[in-house]
Amino acid sequence: MNEKKEKEIVYTGINKLFRNDNIQIMWNSLRDGTFREFLDDWKWIFSYSKKYRWIVVFYTVIGIVSSTMSIGTAYVSRVLINIIVGQQQEKLWLLVSVMIGMLLLALALSSVNSYINARISIYVNNDIQSGIFDRIMDARWKELSSYPSGDLLNRFNGDVGTIASNAINWIPNLIINIYTFAATFIVLWRMDYLMALIAFLSAPVLLGLSRFIMRRMKEYRKRVLELNSKMMGFEVETFFNFDMIKSFGIFGYYSDKLRRWQQRYKEYSLDYNRFEIKSNVLLTLLSSVVSMTAFAYCLYRLWTGQIMYGDMTFFLQQRSALSNRFNSLIGTIPGMLNSSVSAHRIRELMDLPRETHDPEKAELLAQQAGSGITVNMRNVTFGYDPEKNVYEGSDFRVSSGEIAAVIAESGGGKTTLIRLLLGMLDPQEGSVTLTSGSGDEFPMNADLRRFIAYVPQGNTMFSGSIADNMRMVNENASDEEVIAALKTACAWEFVERLPDGINSVLGERGRGLSEGQAQRISIARALLRNAPVLLLDEATSALDSGTEERVLHNIMDSSPDRLIILSTHRPAALKLCSRIYRIGDGRISEITLEEAQTIRRDAEPERPRAIPVKPLPQLKMPMAPPEKGENHPDEGWWNT
Repeated sequence: MNEKKEKEIVYTGINKLFRNDNIQIMWNSLRDGTFREFLDDWKWIFSYSKKYRWIVVFYTVIGIVSSTMSIGTAYVSRVLINIIVGQQQEKLWLLVSVMIGMLLLALALSSVNSYINARISIYVNNDIQSGIFDRIMDARWKELSSYPSGDLLNRFNGDVGTIASNAINWIPNLIINIYTFAATFIVLWRMDYLMALIAFLSAPVLLGLSRFIMRRMKEYRKRVLELNSKMMGFEVETFFNFDMIKSFGIFGYYSDKLRRWQQRYKEYSLDYNRFEIKSNVLLTLLSSVVSMTAFAYCLYRLWTGQIMYGDMTFFLQQRSALSNRFNSLIGTIPGMLNSSVSAHRIRELMDLPRETHDPEKAELLAQQAGSGITVNMRNVTFGYDPEKNVYEGSDFRVSSGEIAAVIAESGGGKTTLIRLLLGMLDPQEGSVTLTSGSGDEFPMNADLRRFIAYVPQGNTMFSGSIADNMRMVNENASDEEVIAALKTACAWEFVERLPDGINSVLGERGRGLSEGQAQRISIARALLRNAPVLLLDEATSALDSGTEERVLHNIMDSSPDRLIILSTHRPAALKLCSRIYRIGDGRISEITLEEAQTIRRDAEPERPRAIPVKPLPQLKMPMAPPEKGENHPDEGWWNT
């Protein structure tokens, strides 16, 4: 619901008194049919907590017993005060013992309840997170890529935490609050119906005034979720591109940007805090008026001898407890709605279309892979935008023992082709298959990726040792196999010089390695997978021509039957290729090496003629920052 609709909420029925947004939303959803979505959200939440249903029942029973003990302790306290005031010592020590015992029992039950609640919340949180993680990993790439990384992290952590905190205790707390409210009211009514009415009627009056706080809390939560998602996205992007920011010396720009985010958060938080202070002052004043009214009534009855001092203490205590229980009872609605909103956001991720799986076909291909594999694309049409295709009616074919190069202008569709070959994208028309040497065709799906090793663009190292980075694709690989893969990728020559060799620990994103070293380890990792198909997406862009040629020769020598597809534009790589494909003019077409070199040569920009220009005046830069003084500038080259 947007802000405009929130401002247009029309309060109906008894909610004209409370003017509570959450209650009105619930009532409106019952009338317009959207209540079904709310029920579906909670049905989904309960699907995670049903395995703990007996613990939930135990939690509810303990809560009811604990509330009964609290009321009983207050009642015994009342009798004890009356005995002391009346100087009746016959049952004094018995009542003291009973009250202490009830206090200890209530404390023990409360502690058990708290422990159970925390334990189950952790279980539910872990269950939901692991389920979401698995679904995200298995979601189709195109649909998942529409969610910013910051939003995914916020849903994965913030929304899951909200659900976990309410999934187990919402219904038990509702039952416990209803029971405690009813029990307290009945006890007061039996002792003094007028005091019970004062306590009962004061609760909705206080709640009616608190509608502003509840409404602002809802707005605050929505804005915080949005702000956290955006800030997390900013932080992820900033730290991911840390090297670029450092190299350009633009950390000041990002520092200012962070401070602008912080300023927005500060302004909203302080605005909310000011509103909360004003509202609390009003609530406190009204609550004080109600409390003083009840206190005056109790003083009158005490003065006239209708009640004793212990009765007065009990009345005042239970009046406050009744009001608190009423507020807690109504307060379950915002928590219930917040959990429903969070559950809906999580269900969006859980409902993302999953990748296609066919493990039986994968096993069949594994049995036939020894006779060779051919990657086939036939009459493929694909586009991210329905109005514009990347390519149409295109064919692509590479067989075992061949190296195929894919060339295109930047952004021309090389990476898209690789995603199609990996089955991460599905073509609008045509087919992508793996064909065994015996001629059987297998439509590309997630399970067939076991036959493909992929080296994407950029740095794909993780924190941990080099061996850990390697073995993530082959957990059972021996040290000898790891070293052999490193040698093939020309990476062993620098890894063996490290203090701990393959056990040397890397920082986040392989910090401690050069870009070329990280690329060679990425290639070695792909080779360790020992797959018959190797995809290299500009994977040698950071290597010099000689090293690139050595790496490609080593790969083919180590496994002559391996099928290699690389996206590149470098002549050294093109000379080694048996097939060259060009992406352009909306098609994928096979060309000769000579044509590829001509395309490469024609793509080189013409060297511009030298144009005489007036020399700039020489800049006088101080060798050190000037001393601070009257004319000291706020910013200068020494601060960049």
